[in-house]
Amino acid sequence: MEAKSRQTDIKMTARKLRRVINEVRGKAVNEALDMLRFMPYFAAKVVEKNVKAAAANAFEKAGVRAESLKISEIFADESATYKRGKPRAQGRIYKRLKRTSHLTVKVSDGAKA
Repeated sequence: MEAKSRQTDIKMTARKLRRVINEVRGKAVNEALDMLRFMPYFAAKVVEKNVKAAAANAFEKAGVRAESLKISEIFADESATYKRGKPRAQGRIYKRLKRTSHLTVKVSDGAKA
């Protein structure tokens, strides 16, 4: 049984998310939530929220408890980039790229459907 959670247009670069998701990939859901709770990055809170949502989806879909689930797939993709300007000296302007990303979390209990 597999359940999925997806969050789009997160106001954070995919690179910052990947730093966190590489640590929890393949772990059991409860173990991953414990790790994420104590990570010092803001991205950890975003990933924690999505892992909880995927576990809740699995419970609603098939009645599978979080204790028996593991993170089977997790990845962050780049999304739209907002182009902004920063005023600089002598009338110049520097380009600022505000990057966003998508996060997908899939959890499974290991059983074949």
